[in-house]
Amino acid sequence: MTTYDIFPGADGPEPQAPQRADFGSDFLWGCATSSYQIEGAGTVDGRVESIWDRFAATPGRIRDGSSGAVACDHYHRWPADLDIGRDLGLNAYRFSIAWPRICDGVSETPNAKGLDFYDRLVDGMLERGLQPWATLYHWDLPQWLQDRGGWASRDTVDAFVDMADAVTRRLGDRVGHWITHNEPWCTSIIGNYEGWHAPGLTDLGTALQVAHHVLLSHGRAVPVIRANVPGAQAGISLSLHPLRPASAAPEDVAAMDRHDGLRYRWFLDPLYGRGYPEATLAQVGKAAPVVLPGDLDDIAVPTDFLGVNYYFPETVAHDPDHGPLGARILPPQGEITAMGWPVAPQGLSELLARVDRDYRPGPLYVTENGSCYDDVVTGDGAVRDVERRRYLMRHLAALRQAVAEGVPVKGYFAWSLLDNFEWAEGYLRRFGLVHVDYATQERRLKDSAKWYRTFLRGL
Repeated sequence: MTTYDIFPGADGPEPQAPQRADFGSDFLWGCATSSYQIEGAGTVDGRVESIWDRFAATPGRIRDGSSGAVACDHYHRWPADLDIGRDLGLNAYRFSIAWPRICDGVSETPNAKGLDFYDRLVDGMLERGLQPWATLYHWDLPQWLQDRGGWASRDTVDAFVDMADAVTRRLGDRVGHWITHNEPWCTSIIGNYEGWHAPGLTDLGTALQVAHHVLLSHGRAVPVIRANVPGAQAGISLSLHPLRPASAAPEDVAAMDRHDGLRYRWFLDPLYGRGYPEATLAQVGKAAPVVLPGDLDDIAVPTDFLGVNYYFPETVAHDPDHGPLGARILPPQGEITAMGWPVAPQGLSELLARVDRDYRPGPLYVTENGSCYDDVVTGDGAVRDVERRRYLMRHLAALRQAVAEGVPVKGYFAWSLLDNFEWAEGYLRRFGLVHVDYATQERRLKDSAKWYRTFLRGL
């Protein structure tokens, strides 16, 4: 079990500003988005209700009482949004497919208008020199599937594979890079145990069964993707946190290891052929998922890359009264973002090194990394987000370090291109490099976007 030193924050040494030339000429530089957070058009062209539509309509679930019904209206404004990506100098763009646009639970055939939208979107990326990176699931499960048991039901595994088949058949002649799932931890634990994401359940057994079925659906979808897309590159994106114990005391070190078993190894171990961690299975007891013969072999299907989403580290303390593992995450100290998340650039390089060392997954891509601050539009229309610009620069310096140390990182996607619907936070939190005025849908480049543009142009 690896432990980590104190992560340098604002008081740490300032790194030398990274240059694009520090990375290979074939390195991918992009931004990431997700369907429910930006598309809007919630009832347009045959789209049906998602679990996030239902969740947002439930009083008290979203901090500002909002929803993604309109969001950034990307469904209608996508050409201008892709123009922004092109003008920044991106060479890749990560987006997600809205499952409720594809399958309505009634018709046996996929929704043609939904597929047409993604046809146009992909063509638009290619016209602008943006390599499409499609995520098949970024949390917006159709509500009709949730009504039938959601991800806790094995039937949803089959439904996901059917959706993946339809989408890759339609787009696979132009999209070569496919991410099956974004952050299974959030789908399972945050949505089904902690309850502050859709569908808002609070049962550990359900959450762990959800996690198993999400991983199983990944494993069963990858061969379908490869069959439909010659030469496809297929993988999955995990949200991962480097960890450190609250102290050198044996009980804190042991608590960190227990937390690591569920937060980190519960997902990586089965993906790379090790099954679920035995110690963690024992700790969760009767909440352990039902695993049928052949499931673990399916989950461990070989993949072409691993996506790593990094935001912050976690400090873990022993607390026998906290949760099923007796481990508690301590509040951050030092520099934090508006989300209350610690700023720790060095955690990115350490995390990437650990994943590579422990699992040898092949090419790694940072498929999300970004920061939230309370942006202000000044009288001259500028958004001088100094903190986000500095965050981006420092994390790219940490990425440069990982590459220099031989970690096979092949690309970076900043989260996010646009301010958007930030899940349970509604529109109160902004992660975008581009400011969105939700009343007018006007887009403004923040100073962080201008810095990224300068970096990408090598100026």
